[in-house]
Amino acid sequence: MLDQTDIHPLFAGAPDTVEFKKLRKRLVRDTREAIDRYGMIEPGARWLVCLSGGKDSYTLLAILHELKWRGLLPVDLLACNLDQGQPGFPATVLPEFLERMGVPHRIEYRDTYSIVMDKTPKGRTMCTMCSRLRRANLYRVAREEGCSAIVLGHHRDDILETFFMNLFHGGKLATMPPKLLNDEGDLLLYRPLAHVAEADCDAFARAMDYPIIPCDLCGSQDGLQRQQVKRLLDDWESRTPGRRGKMFSALMNARPSHLLDPALFDFAGLTRDHDGAEFP
Repeated sequence: MLDQTDIHPLFAGAPDTVEFKKLRKRLVRDTREAIDRYGMIEPGARWLVCLSGGKDSYTLLAILHELKWRGLLPVDLLACNLDQGQPGFPATVLPEFLERMGVPHRIEYRDTYSIVMDKTPKGRTMCTMCSRLRRANLYRVAREEGCSAIVLGHHRDDILETFFMNLFHGGKLATMPPKLLNDEGDLLLYRPLAHVAEADCDAFARAMDYPIIPCDLCGSQDGLQRQQVKRLLDDWESRTPGRRGKMFSALMNARPSHLLDPALFDFAGLTRDHDGAEFP
């Protein structure tokens, strides 16, 4: 399956090392596992693959095209970059890259940057408004292009960070789901890298020498809750290697009867039988 002699152009020039081959195989395996586990494949569907120019979105694009190249992903893929009008954004990098790789794509320009800067109170983070405007435009593009799903490059670490942000700051047990239906009910949102570690995305994109575009808008802000959570998880991982994997496994192994939400488990209806055994 991963024979270097027959590859998609996105893998051209891949390092011919044992380490990289293992990384590539792991990325393909983890992505296929998430796609299968969460039922993402709808034959004949068209996916809008969101490409920011960061390491995660490049990894997403490459692995999805690898799976399609191998006949393992029977959907059409359309890469999309939303140019949000941020000053200094290198607008030619992604179009030139996608043309060179032979990847079908659409570049959409919408100056959401000015709106975010105008509407965000001084001292507040820009993430929420930026994300909301970006999502609205991606939904619009997906509908215009006849896509049934929007595909994002969030990975395992993003999902864990969001879980702890909701736990610490939102007072709820929730995170980014790998599969979500939008409020209107006409578009699905997929995260095929849900099982992929951020470190693997970083190693892959760097090894492939993809033209990484940093996010200098939200990423340049200090004191973000996500940054604080990320440092916490990094510290835990350094003290106990493998802890991220254990915590992620816990998100796939929820036991409603051992939590406290009566909407998920009928505690009131939990009674004993005549032998003293408990049953709902």
